Amino acid sequence: MNTEKEKMIAGENYFSGDPILVKDRRKSKNLLHRLNVTEYRITKKAREILKELIPNAGANLYIEPPFFCDYGYNIICGENVYFNVNCVVLDAAQVTIGSNVFFAPGVQLYTASHPLDAELRKTVANALPITIGNDCWIGGNTVICPGITIGNGCVIGAGSVVTKDIPDNSLAVGNPANIIRKLNESQK
Repeated sequence: MNTEKEKMIAGENYFSGDPILVKDRRKSKNLLHRLNVTEYRITKKAREILKELIPNAGANLYIEPPFFCDYGYNIICGENVYFNVNCVVLDAAQVTIGSNVFFAPGVQLYTASHPLDAELRKTVANALPITIGNDCWIGGNTVICPGITIGNGCVIGAGSVVTKDIPDNSLAVGNPANIIRKLNESQK
């Protein structure tokens, strides 16, 4: 029988009030308090907090506080990842971020979801992973929904709501986000 944590990471229905998950979220919130309130500037101490909060990050993870996440350990980053202020990563499922990815202020990544059935929703939650490729720029106040993959070299316009996968080298904008054009191709 899988633990609630294993079910959560696998994208199955799980009980979010499980004591282990509550403890993990509490640890994350304590680290976030230190990052967002006590340190606030990116100092040596802040970098140590980030390494503990997001242990699966490559070199040069830079986060402008305040920053918010559920667990931290489900965030996997390549090198040179930058989060501007007020970003939210609900990482009940894995969030994989490539290298050289920039998040403008207020970007929100939601792996967390809930069953559509009202009775079931009272007792369980679920989550789907998010993947963002290399060399992406995610514009301010963008929302990326559960289960989304954004390919390499993409730009997502400010205020977009990404509800479907975005292929490599695409410019996508709007609510819901639509592909406007391919990038890195000569313009006629």
